[in-house]
Amino acid sequence: MGAVAVAAGARVTAVDAEPDMVAFAARAAPDADVRLATLPHLPFADGELDAVVGNFVLNHVGRPRAAPAELRRVTRVGGRIAATVWRAPPAAGQTLLGRAVEAAGASRPAHLVPLAQEDDFPRTERGLAELFVAAGLTEVTCETVAWEHRVTAGEWWSGPGAGAATVGQIVTAQPPAVVAEIKARFTALSAEFAGPGGVLTLPHAALLAVGVPSGAGRL
Repeated sequence: MGAVAVAAGARVTAVDAEPDMVAFAARAAPDADVRLATLPHLPFADGELDAVVGNFVLNHVGRPRAAPAELRRVTRVGGRIAATVWRAPPAAGQTLLGRAVEAAGASRPAHLVPLAQEDDFPRTERGLAELFVAAGLTEVTCETVAWEHRVTAGEWWSGPGAGAATVGQIVTAQPPAVVAEIKARFTALSAEFAGPGGVLTLPHAALLAVGVPSGAGRL
């Protein structure tokens, strides 16, 4: 997305909390300013950016209620802020890996501490919209975006099998025998979504919220 914006003539600044992703983004969009940073503390001045996009970021930060206020701080008055998160309840395709983990009886490792209740928010259109409003954004809208993700079972397993995302950390924290059981359960459950050539059709759904920073109560 950043490379497309650069090609369209925009000045793009990107941030990520993972050094490997920063390096990957810098290679993919060499004309972009790519930095290592973590919400809710961004290395930008107040109102420095014209528009901010947080694509599946709020699901990963430790303080999602504080994050939109920081996005508002760095965006100019009248600019645009857009963010996506996974919807709850999730679509059927999104539960496949979690169902395999649960069916295998895998336990969540101690270092994966659940988000504190006071920091969490409802993963619904209303819940995400209210998060934006509480951060001082106006003209807030939120909608559900649904699509079907097509991928082979091997490709879909490769992420968590390598430790990607929370489910991947759960998988890789297990003893080898449990990992093998999770993969066997995953293979069996994948049959529900398999089509021609073994390609899975996985229904997904996310929330997309958009808001405008106003001058009132500017941080």
